[in-house]
Amino acid sequence: MTLEHLPISFFKNDALTVAPALLGKRLVVSKGEVILSGMIVETEAYRGSDDASSHAYNGKTQRNSNMFEEGGTVYIYMIYGSYFCLNFVTGNKNDGQAVLIRGVEPLDGLDVMRFNRFGVFGKKPIDKNLTNGPGKICKAFGIDKSYNGESLSGTKIFITNEKKISKQSILSSSRRGITKGKEHLWRYYIHENKFVS
Repeated sequence: MTLEHLPISFFKNDALTVAPALLGKRLVVSKGEVILSGMIVETEAYRGSDDASSHAYNGKTQRNSNMFEEGGTVYIYMIYGSYFCLNFVTGNKNDGQAVLIRGVEPLDGLDVMRFNRFGVFGKKPIDKNLTNGPGKICKAFGIDKSYNGESLSGTKIFITNEKKISKQSILSSSRRGITKGKEHLWRYYIHENKFVS
């Protein structure tokens, strides 16, 4: 497996450019000698002050401060009091843009991912349920609040460039779980991939 980082310059673009371009790229989380990885198959773009559903819409707070860092920074937040969500900041410092990672196809470290999700080794659940949602991804990959503010240029968490996904295979729709901004088709996913949420 190649571990060549995607350049940080990739994340300096607008969230609407980065979100579909991340499809097919590999998310890598290093746990010492254990490497967990998966192909990104579903994303959502959030555009700061232009987007009423974005955490950055009303400006910078203690909770969302990492969303205002430079592109290539990890932004983690919690939902429902128990599930973490993985986001990559995009654009320039203070833009307040980010891309939520919604679906990942597991590639490396599946036994560890299954243990993280279900608490047992040896049991093989339906793999499509392993990482087909933002909370499931974080639990499977062992991603928590300690990743908030990490740079994707480091070794703890990063993205590698993998196979190119054809534009014909990328679909878009309204983002999920929001009440505002439903008119924007800013959710992107790979058609017929079973790990899409």
